This record gives sequence, C-alpha cells and structure tokens, in this order.
Amino acid sequence: MLLVLAGTSGAGKGTIGARLRAADPALQWSVSWTTRAQRAGEQEGVDYHFVARDEFEGLRDAGGFLEWFEVYGDLKGTPMQFVADALDAGHDVMLEVDVQGALAVKRVLPEALLVFVRAPSREEQRRRLEVRGSETEESIGRRLARAEAEERTGADAFDAVVVNDDVERATREVAAILKTRRDRGRPPHGDPPHGV
Repeated sequence: MLLVLAGTSGAGKGTIGARLRAADPALQWSVSWTTRAQRAGEQEGVDYHFVARDEFEGLRDAGGFLEWFEVYGDLKGTPMQFVADALDAGHDVMLEVDVQGALAVKRVLPEALLVFVRAPSREEQRRRLEVRGSETEESIGRRLARAEAEERTGADAFDAVVVNDDVERATREVAAILKTRRDRGRPPHGDPPHGV
C-alpha cells in the first residue's frame, strides 16, 4: 500500500511522517529528491536527497520520477524505482509530498491512500514557517497565499483530512487511517490470499 502525506507548508506533515516512521518499522520511507538548499537539522538521505539541478533533470528526462514539480524555483520529485521495488516486494510505502505531487501520484496509482495534513489556523501556520528560520517574509507570504488554494483542493481530492493542532493526536489519527486501510486489504479470518 502507498500512503501519501501531503499538505501546505508549515502544516507539520514532515513531523507527522517522522513519527509514523519511528512507530511503524514496516512502513518504507521514500526519500524525495530536491534541488533546494539543505535546511538546518535536515539530513541527506533521511529528509531529502539534496541534488544538483542537472542531476535532477537527468533523472526526470529519463522518466525516473513518479511525480515531480518545480516549487518556489526548486525542483522536487519522488524517484519511481524505489517505490515500485518496495511495492513489488510487498512493503507499504510512505511518501511526503506537496498537494500537486499527491494528485499526480493518484493519477498514476489510483489505489494510493492520500492524507491531507493542515495547520489549525493561518496564524499557527505562519508561526511554524517563521520558526524554520529559512523563510523570508516574501516567501512566507507566498506559501500562505498558496495554502488557501491547496486546502480547497485537499478537502475534495484526498481520502482523509487531518488537522495538526496537536502533533501526537494528529499522528495517532493518521496511524488509525493507515490501519483501517491495511485491515481492509487483509483476507477475513486469516485465510490466505487468493492463489496462495
């Protein structure tokens, strides 16, 4: 199963994703590529693969991304090979992407579970962006303006919407959504799946 966590900048999807990974070792984490600069506290190969633009464009031009977009002047994308290999091996996979990336994934893999994470208020979202220390007032303004449109899309196009007003509660809610979807895919009474 493919779990796609998406949401606006500052909604806390990264924090929720990290907590889910720590609590659920069966969930494989697909690390996205980005051409943006590494932020303080981020780890190469854990938060993102930080790559040069020409390296990103090379994989993109070879059709190597499940989804990719230019976001605020930087390229971000999900390498297809890792996701395909993990799903083929029977593992559940989690992606953390923006809203347009999630919708692109859904077009390719309609069975993906899309969960939209939103901040409890625009004021709290602004505070979280300011705490990052890597955003200018102009970039914060752009991200907040974009959040309005993304939240309208999220309400309609996603399987579930989770408000991140408390990270522990929001993480439990996403874990419960994931468990429900996993349970739906299991055969009743422990019977083996068809053909086994």
